[in-house]
Amino acid sequence: MSTHAKRERLLLADLLEAEGPDAPTLCEGWNTRELAAHVVVRERRPDAAGGLLIKQLAPRLERVIAEFAAKPYEELIQLIRTGPPRFSPFSLKQIDEAANATEFYVHTEDVRRARPDWVPRVLDSVFQDALWSRLERSARLMGRGAPTGLVLRRPDGQTAVAHRGTPVVTVTGEPAELVLFAHGRQNAADVEMDGDKDAIARLQEAKQLGL
Repeated sequence: MSTHAKRERLLLADLLEAEGPDAPTLCEGWNTRELAAHVVVRERRPDAAGGLLIKQLAPRLERVIAEFAAKPYEELIQLIRTGPPRFSPFSLKQIDEAANATEFYVHTEDVRRARPDWVPRVLDSVFQDALWSRLERSARLMGRGAPTGLVLRRPDGQTAVAHRGTPVVTVTGEPAELVLFAHGRQNAADVEMDGDKDAIARLQEAKQLGL
């Protein structure tokens, strides 16, 4: 049975292929070639991927991404499409699903929503629930750098506290949109924000959301 991660992987690969190597993305400073290189390095170069979480290792990660970005674009797309090598933890279905369903969804939207004519995807309720489940578990990590208190709320009233503090801003939207917001794509997410006006403005422009 196809997993959400596998489906989103193939959608991302197809979209990157269709857009070509020089299309814009929502990732500041990255075009589609550099985004594709990031995805490949994350799965295939664990010696460098630590730079995603550890600031001191970030320069090495940037160098390795640049090395992969210099490869033929078609090769990068094929590496994404075929998935990680056997020695990678991501090759295990459970880890792939847990770590990549959200990752690939976000990066697909990074490409889609960088276009002026983008339209929202219609996501089924099962995938929305899966995204919410992952967001609930990671909300504190994603929101740790928020400049205000931050509560994420689904339209049905389910909430996740991403950051404790005052004043509090409550962000309401479908799980997929809340995921984008929590990953630092505040201005691209279709959400409603409730709270102090100055706090909302600070949160909307915050660079510290996400990893």
